[in-house]
Amino acid sequence: MSKLAGKRILVVEDEPLINMMLEEILLDEGAVVVGPAASLASAMTLAQSEVLDGALLDVNLGDGKSFPVAQLLQQRRVPFVFATAYGQGMDEMLATAPILAKPFDLRSLMDALEQLVGREPR
Repeated sequence: MSKLAGKRILVVEDEPLINMMLEEILLDEGAVVVGPAASLASAMTLAQSEVLDGALLDVNLGDGKSFPVAQLLQQRRVPFVFATAYGQGMDEMLATAPILAKPFDLRSLMDALEQLVGREPR
């Protein structure tokens, strides 16, 4: 049984094809997908209102960076991982957050998410 089974994972990603792929992978692993959120506003709403076990955050969204979502998740003690193709420009306060480098493969994604839900909250 997957470590993700039954876990509520917020997906924040603005690319529709990547959203569909992530949703399919997570559902196959038994996770409950929250979202996916394609905008900063919808991500903030879900991050504030939903019960979450973890989150996968694309750094660069069409309408801004996901750093405010990450800060809200930190306040709520919800673990998260950033997904980004860019290593620079990470908010100093969030520089210690785990990063999944894009493009990622299935094994890297699963390793990152399984470590995420297995960790103690921040």
